[in-house]
Amino acid sequence: MQDAETRLLIVDDDEMFCHVLSRAMARRGYDVLVAHDADQALELAQRHRPGLATLDLKLEHSSGLKLLPELLAIVPGCRVVVLTGYSSIATAVEAIKLGAVNYLCKPADAEEILVALGREGGDPDAEVAEAPPSINRIAWEHIQKVLQEHDGNISATARALGMHRRTLQRKLQKRPVRR
Repeated sequence: MQDAETRLLIVDDDEMFCHVLSRAMARRGYDVLVAHDADQALELAQRHRPGLATLDLKLEHSSGLKLLPELLAIVPGCRVVVLTGYSSIATAVEAIKLGAVNYLCKPADAEEILVALGREGGDPDAEVAEAPPSINRIAWEHIQKVLQEHDGNISATARALGMHRRTLQRKLQKRPVRR
């Protein structure tokens, strides 16, 4: 397998995650390319034209949401799944609007990622939550929405939320609250 449909670009700053996922995908016959930052991802995309990609939402010095349109400008037909340990409704909606075919919460294994890359449409049978989200989850979602509105600028987001910048940074370092 060596065509664009089997060429997979993994963009994530977590080297161990990249190592594990690239080995799993290579065992499944994919030609795997790995980038740990936006510049490296764009260079690999330009050179190799992958047909598939996984893109971490929160890169060390960038945002996957900022990288997504740049990647798709280079490889318009690329099917991209955004992966994140910091999921929110706001970022999921933006990822899809920007051209991702799917959005998955980490941890996600190779099979889940392949299913997400291959899905062609929405699932009308998707599970609907039995109860509304907790107040902590709503707060997390609101912070993510305001952060997105301020292009990831923590100082501007903290001002908009009326909180100290360090307090916001501590909240952002935590994993998102489950429902």
